[in-house]
Amino acid sequence: MRSQFVETNGIRLHFVDHGGGGPTLILAPGLTANARFFDAIVADGLGDGVRVLAVDLRGRGLSDKPESGYTMAEHGRDVVGLIDALGLERVILGGHSFGGLLTYFVASHHPERVSKCVVLDAPGVVDPMLVEQIKPSLARLESTVPSFDQYVDAVRSQPYFDGWWDRRIEIYYRADAEDLPDGSVRPRSSPDHIRQAIDGTLTVDWPDVVRRVTAPTLLIRATGSFGPQGYPPILPAEVGARTIEALPDGRMVEVNGNHITAFFGTGSARVAAAIRSFILEET
Repeated sequence: MRSQFVETNGIRLHFVDHGGGGPTLILAPGLTANARFFDAIVADGLGDGVRVLAVDLRGRGLSDKPESGYTMAEHGRDVVGLIDALGLERVILGGHSFGGLLTYFVASHHPERVSKCVVLDAPGVVDPMLVEQIKPSLARLESTVPSFDQYVDAVRSQPYFDGWWDRRIEIYYRADAEDLPDGSVRPRSSPDHIRQAIDGTLTVDWPDVVRRVTAPTLLIRATGSFGPQGYPPILPAEVGARTIEALPDGRMVEVNGNHITAFFGTGSARVAAAIRSFILEET
């Protein structure tokens, strides 16, 4: 696994190259997440026969954090620039949550660059209610805490974990935390940048975008509820079904767990196997 940077669309973009032979899969993380979100899936089999690159989107992780430019179009130009910088003609593109929306967007606008899509728990429509569901995730961006241990304690107290924990998830949150000179830590993402990114999703005609994705698409749906108590999954069954119906060539796999836990713990191996099967099947 190597940490690398490329110049794209006027910024320096960070990505993690997990290595491996075979077709190249570029993965984009969720709204406030970073490239290390995918470590468990890669370790549990995704990297067998697939070259996996996981990217820090602009404003997140170790990538540059410009004051503006958080529309889907700008994120898309960043990804296409990354593909160009790597000297690749076409890639398999995927992502979790916001990264899944970005996958739809890039595949719709640049079909010649995307051979297949892997969308992890992202709907084909964006309901403003989703912002309410992810408020606990956004709240952590506002605070600085005295130590990383306290940072992890705050994360573990979120309702979507509810007593569940996988130690491997700490690698992802460690990459999310910036160490300050006094020993305290804060998230690397700026709340203002994330709000801009949210606003950018609300201006897109997502049903039209999804209908224009011609690449074969695997949609993985986490079946568990997410957010405050009583909230549904991020991708409810009926929305998943409608998304598959809208995609010209789509299929769906369901996994136990919620929007985060499904991709760690016992769920990561099932997710990895589903993605590998989809990527490596004869077409």
